[in-house]
Amino acid sequence: MPSQTLPTIPQRAIAESNTTEKCYITMGAKVYDMTDFLDSHPGGGDLILEYGGKDVEGILQDNGSHAHSEAAYEILKDALIGLVVTDAVMDPLPSSMYPARILPLQPTEKGVQQNGPANDVISNAYLRTGVATAEDFSKDTDPDDDYRTHKFLDLNKPLFLQILFGGFSKEFYLEQVHRPRHYKGGESAPIFGNFLEPLTKTPWWMIPLLWGPPVAYGTFISRDGCASWVQVAVYWGFGLFMWSLVEYGLHRCLFHLDYHLADNPVAITAHFLLHGVHHYLPMDKYRLVMPPTMFIILAFPFWMLAHAIFYWNWHVATAVFCGGVFGYIGYDLTHYFIHHCKLPSFYQDQKKYHLQHHFIDYENGFGITSRFWDRAFGTELTLSPSKVFKSI
Repeated sequence: MPSQTLPTIPQRAIAESNTTEKCYITMGAKVYDMTDFLDSHPGGGDLILEYGGKDVEGILQDNGSHAHSEAAYEILKDALIGLVVTDAVMDPLPSSMYPARILPLQPTEKGVQQNGPANDVISNAYLRTGVATAEDFSKDTDPDDDYRTHKFLDLNKPLFLQILFGGFSKEFYLEQVHRPRHYKGGESAPIFGNFLEPLTKTPWWMIPLLWGPPVAYGTFISRDGCASWVQVAVYWGFGLFMWSLVEYGLHRCLFHLDYHLADNPVAITAHFLLHGVHHYLPMDKYRLVMPPTMFIILAFPFWMLAHAIFYWNWHVATAVFCGGVFGYIGYDLTHYFIHHCKLPSFYQDQKKYHLQHHFIDYENGFGITSRFWDRAFGTELTLSPSKVFKSI
C-alpha cells in the first residue's frame, strides 16, 4: 500500500498502546498492530509487550539478542496499520474550530519529516480521514485490504446488516465512516443486496424531472391568491432564502448529529443510511442526491409549517413552499456537480470548500450552495493554503 494512503497515528497514541488489548510497535515511520500476535509469538507475548509503543527496529536486528528471520518481517507486513505522526509534524495545523483533531502528515521516501520548505513533500494526509489529495476520492479501495486493516465494513458484501449487527461502538463507527473509500470502478456498493437496492439509488436527473413540474405548477396557481406576480416573487424568494437556512440546519443538526448520536446499533444504522454512507463513499454518483421517498418524508413537515405560518392565505404559503423546494433542487444538483463535474471558475472555491469538509474537517463547512450560514453561525472552514487543495 502506498505510504500516502495509510492512516496516520499520533506518536503519543502509539506510546500508550502497550497492553494486551492494544499493542502497537513501530519501525521507522511505520506502525504495526501486534495485538493478535501476542499469543502466537514463539518467545511469548510478554516480549512484545515489553516493546509495546516503542520502535523495535534495533532489537529485531540485534544478533546478540535474537536475529529475526524473513518470516518475522512477513508477519509485520500483515500487521501494518499506519504511519507515525510526530509532535513536530503537528505544528502547522489548519485553522479550524477543532484544530486538535486535524493532523497534516508529510511523508517522504525516507519516512515522516517535519513540515518546511526544505522537505521533499509528497502529499498531506489527515488523521481523521486518511485522505491526501482530491484524487484519493477516485482511487479504488481494495476491499480485502481495507477490511483486514480497519475491521469495519466488507465492501464485497451488503453494508446494511454489517452496520446493524457489527457491534461497533459510536466512537469507532464515526472514526471509520468519515474515512472515505471508493468502490471499484465508481459503481455503487451494495446496501441491502436484494430487491430494496434500487430504492437506495437516485440519478441526479431524477431531481429536476420529479420536482420541477410540481414547483412550476404550485408557483403558477399561487398567483390566484396574490395581488400580483411581484408578490408571488417576493414570497417565493422568501421561501428560497429560508431553504438556505434549512439546508444548513439539516446538514449540521441532522446529517451530522455525530457526537450527539445514541451509542446503539439502531441509531448508528440510521445515521449511516441518512448521511454516513455519503462520507464513507463520497463519490457514489447514485447516492449523492436525496431519494424521492426521503424527500417526501422530510418535505411534509415544511409544507405543514409554511401553511401554519401563512394560515391566512393558502396561496402565499404555497408560493413560499415552492421557493423552498426550488432551493432544494438547486442544492441537490449543486452537490452532485461539486463531486462529479468541473464547475465554472467562479464556483471552484465552493467545490474546494465542500471537499475540505469531506477530507479535512467534517465538523465545519456545512453550507453546500453557500457559506453564508457557516459565517453567521461560526462554522466556516478557514483553512491555511496548502498544496493539497490545488489539486481539487
